[in-house]
Amino acid sequence: RPSSIVIRLPSVWVFGRPSSSVVVRRPSSIVIRLPSVWVFGRPSSSVVVRRPSSIVIRLPSVWVFGRPSSSIVVRRRPSSVVVRRLSAVDRLLSVVVLYPFHMFTSTTDVRENLLRQQYIAGDEISTVVFLAERMGKPVLAEGPAGVGKTELAKAWAAASGRELIRLQCYEGLDEARALYEWEYAKQMLYTQLLRDKLGQLIGDSTSLSDAADRVGREENVFFSKRFLLPRPLLRALTSEQPALLLIDEIDRADAEFEAFLLEVLSDFQVSIPELGTIKAVHRPMVVLTSNNTRELSEALKRRALYLFIDYPDFDSELRVVQMRVPDLAPAIARQIVELVQKLRELDLKKSPSVAETVDWARALVAINADVLDERTVNDTLSVVLKHESDIRRAKRAIGN
Repeated sequence: RPSSIVIRLPSVWVFGRPSSSVVVRRPSSIVIRLPSVWVFGRPSSSVVVRRPSSIVIRLPSVWVFGRPSSSIVVRRRPSSVVVRRLSAVDRLLSVVVLYPFHMFTSTTDVRENLLRQQYIAGDEISTVVFLAERMGKPVLAEGPAGVGKTELAKAWAAASGRELIRLQCYEGLDEARALYEWEYAKQMLYTQLLRDKLGQLIGDSTSLSDAADRVGREENVFFSKRFLLPRPLLRALTSEQPALLLIDEIDRADAEFEAFLLEVLSDFQVSIPELGTIKAVHRPMVVLTSNNTRELSEALKRRALYLFIDYPDFDSELRVVQMRVPDLAPAIARQIVELVQKLRELDLKKSPSVAETVDWARALVAINADVLDERTVNDTLSVVLKHESDIRRAKRAIGN
């Protein structure tokens, strides 16, 4: 194979998700890096590519975007896009559907793109995210509840243009609810609708065993992808566009489910007895979060890049509050952040999280508070503290 091939673009390319599209006025050519051995036709015939399911195209220059009804605007291009396999309709229309996504080029690029999603990332977070994309490894984010672990996954997905697929873990979560289920109600409905056809199939059977054998030969009809209900893990593996799989609060799931998850994360493929092995169309990025309610296995930690996210310092938390609640007066913003930092030093059942600090700021804006005095604090303290004993202890500390 050659190392690359130059394709002359014959028409306008269309970018976008199924619900929308953006017309791209093409450059004269693009270069496709070939990921594997490709089979081409002779020069006298059209080029035929015996293809993988997708390829990555590196974009050589700034692209000019615009809609037919509006003026053309130049936007920053993504660093790469993924081309999905063409359907028959795409070939007829001479249109290639592309899913733009951004590949981070440095830790600074990570920090800047996360900041555009209103997520303030330090050096450690930026480095782990960058390495995860480069190495193709999951990220295990541990830390207290409400410090931004889930928000990191959301911001990462939005910044990179990936589809966010979330699996919320809980006690008793099993393979069926995480991977796939068969739609038994739909299967029964089809059985009723095809009753006459089934009658014809076994009508001239000579015995009950013969009838069962005939029905058995057609069982693949009822155990096909038509009746498969994909859950988050399978959706992430079979997604046509690059995805980010968020496995939230993995510490709430049982150890048995954690062992099952190791198999999926090691090979990024699953085996369904009726359908065989299903491999990932695009290897998804994976973020696992844990609130440290139980110790996770060493095997899971070995497969992931570890990241501990703690409560932020004063300056970082103040930036978060000012970014998320811009209508709050700067003086009050400093006061509530300083107060929350002091509350975390008390012996509380649950220390206030960053999310609760932001909620408190929004509550003060909602009641049009122009000063954070003792009465205002006492009236709104339940927004940031969730246990009565914690509220009483905090009020005594504030009074002193």
